[in-house]
Amino acid sequence: MKLHLYNSYKREKESFEPIRDGYVGLYTCGPTVYDYAHIGNFRTFIFEDLLKRWLIHLGYDVKHIMNITDVDDKTIKKANDESVALNIITDRYTSCFMEDLKWLKMIPADEFPRATDYIDKMISMIQTLLDKNFAYKDNDGSVYFDINSFQEYGCLTNLNIKGQKQTKRINDDEYEKDSPQDFALWKGWKKEDGDIVWNAPWGKGRPGWHIECSAMSIDALGDHFDIHCGGIDNMFPHHENEIAQSVCSTGKPFVNYWLHSEFLLVDGGKMSKSLGNYYTIKDLINKGFSAESIRYQLLSGHYRTKISFSINKKHESDKVVERVSDFHELLSQKIKKISLDNSLPQIYSDFSNAMNDDLNTPQALAIFFEWMKSESKKIKDNSLSSEEISSAWNFLNIFNSIFDFVKIESLIIPDKIKDMLNKRAKAREERDWSMSDKIRDSLKNAGWIVDDTPEGQKLKKI
Repeated sequence: MKLHLYNSYKREKESFEPIRDGYVGLYTCGPTVYDYAHIGNFRTFIFEDLLKRWLIHLGYDVKHIMNITDVDDKTIKKANDESVALNIITDRYTSCFMEDLKWLKMIPADEFPRATDYIDKMISMIQTLLDKNFAYKDNDGSVYFDINSFQEYGCLTNLNIKGQKQTKRINDDEYEKDSPQDFALWKGWKKEDGDIVWNAPWGKGRPGWHIECSAMSIDALGDHFDIHCGGIDNMFPHHENEIAQSVCSTGKPFVNYWLHSEFLLVDGGKMSKSLGNYYTIKDLINKGFSAESIRYQLLSGHYRTKISFSINKKHESDKVVERVSDFHELLSQKIKKISLDNSLPQIYSDFSNAMNDDLNTPQALAIFFEWMKSESKKIKDNSLSSEEISSAWNFLNIFNSIFDFVKIESLIIPDKIKDMLNKRAKAREERDWSMSDKIRDSLKNAGWIVDDTPEGQKLKKI
């Protein structure tokens, strides 16, 4: 089955056809660096990571751009609230985001452009929109996009602007689609902006949020590129406005495929600090979560459906990670004794079809886990041939290159525990089962579990 993706713009699944053979230009809306990114943000970021990994697996050369929004209403407010320079705030939270991204085993974007480095390109784009009469200036130095000048405005979110009440314009970055309005491309300087200001031909000020992504994506990927992703909350007004200003500025199509992930619920409801269910990655690390356990919770549901993250599901997700990691360890021991080839088991075709069906991760995971259960039994029964072991290893590596659930830890084993393990090995050699069991119980009391395998004793930390 060929890759099909649900295109939000067309509101249907479409066969994926890149603009250029073998190459995908991918733009994903990154963090607004005024605070720590939370688990809801990472639901979207990890879906985008999955998409990129699958595209790479299919053989595409993917150029991935993720922007950093380091100037907007929120970042300026945070800087003012803390009475510090804007870059103090944005550098702090950009650094924290990069640490979280690395810890969650996400593949970094090829570029992380920061909005403040692209002000000149934004000014140039706004000037083009003014010259083409898609925008107009206000007395305070602001510039607004005229949504009535673009006949296709509202196509992404199925919005009929002629049938809705409109006010003249809006200066805020975020607003609801109940009353579509002309939006700010450039915001004239106000006293509360302080020294956060740039000069433009029409007056000093700063860019609006929406023009930032258009300028950065077009500069990195060209006027017309393949895929633009984000959370469903970005569809309006952000992505709707991106389309309008980009198409009107360049006179060309902007993006072929728009992909949006649904909201993340926490414990079945909306995430809220007042409800005590608002989690950053550091919060979850402090609660004992592993990166793999978080990845499993966020990828086990389809990206276009609401899923519920829960602290109470930690045990369940930990067990899944443990099973996959144990299977990896089991196979890694077996392949040491065989010659590897490039074969794959027949079940890979079903797995691939599920992933090609708009990244159907629930189905793909179900296929993999059922296969893993069957293969584990065969391995323990020594009923797999060398060729089948090689195929299983290849499929497992493909699976992990997509989901990254395997947890490989370098155990630091205290000398005392090593001595107990050696004594137990000697007892088993001498068939002193009573002593072997006694040492096993002592190890468990000390926080270690020992498993007896054909390859010898395997130690795990409880």
